[in-house]
Amino acid sequence: MAKDGSIKRLAKEWTLMRSLTASGLPAAIYALQNSLLQISYRNLDSLTFSMLNQTKIIFTALFTYIILRQRQSIQQIGALFLLIMAAVLLSIGEGSSKASSTDDPEQILFYGIVPVLVASVLSGLASALCQWASQVKKHSSYLMTVEMSIVGSLCLLASTSNSPDGEAIRRHGFFYGWTPLTLIPVVANAVGGILVGLVTSLAGGVRKGFVIVSALLVTAMLQFLFEGKPPSVYCLVALPLVISSISIYQKYPYKVKKKEA
Repeated sequence: MAKDGSIKRLAKEWTLMRSLTASGLPAAIYALQNSLLQISYRNLDSLTFSMLNQTKIIFTALFTYIILRQRQSIQQIGALFLLIMAAVLLSIGEGSSKASSTDDPEQILFYGIVPVLVASVLSGLASALCQWASQVKKHSSYLMTVEMSIVGSLCLLASTSNSPDGEAIRRHGFFYGWTPLTLIPVVANAVGGILVGLVTSLAGGVRKGFVIVSALLVTAMLQFLFEGKPPSVYCLVALPLVISSISIYQKYPYKVKKKEA
């Protein structure tokens, strides 16, 4: 970007209103989504949480249709359901059997199931908005990543003003407990944010969902390579489902019917 002069061009074209519209809104939505997920974590076992969290892929397809009028063919809709089946199988295989610490069904519903479902809706909306900003408004994915990081950080800092985490930061400092190893997930998330922005810009939010679910397969394979843990039966069953869903989704895109003269 520095060599081709695009940084200077972006600096000249940058406006606060455009930044807030393209990046501020989805960043705030993602921040709210993360807060809801934290609530759900505490009230659901990991298996139930993982399965419900996969519904965000369907909501992404829904919002890309509403915002971008990006339709899905019948085959693509079937591919989405195949993907969800694979995600459920992977969640069963990789999820923990640890049950929720409470037996109150109302608490499980309103503080476990409802938050993760609302978070899935918000994830689909934010992904569609990012795709709209990248493809329709031609907003730079690199600039969007920086803007979303800043806005998201401000939202999270504001949310910690009266929270126990905020009190710990004020008492011990922001970097209390950090080690050199802490930089690994920080850098990985930063690079991942740029890559996610590129995927959303070039391929769309729905295909980003495919990448996320496919990453579960990669995780299982890496566990086998580094820990000697073989893939579970669920992983072996989910593998052809993921491959089939991706193949079907890409092979049968929605085609606009030609109007008869």
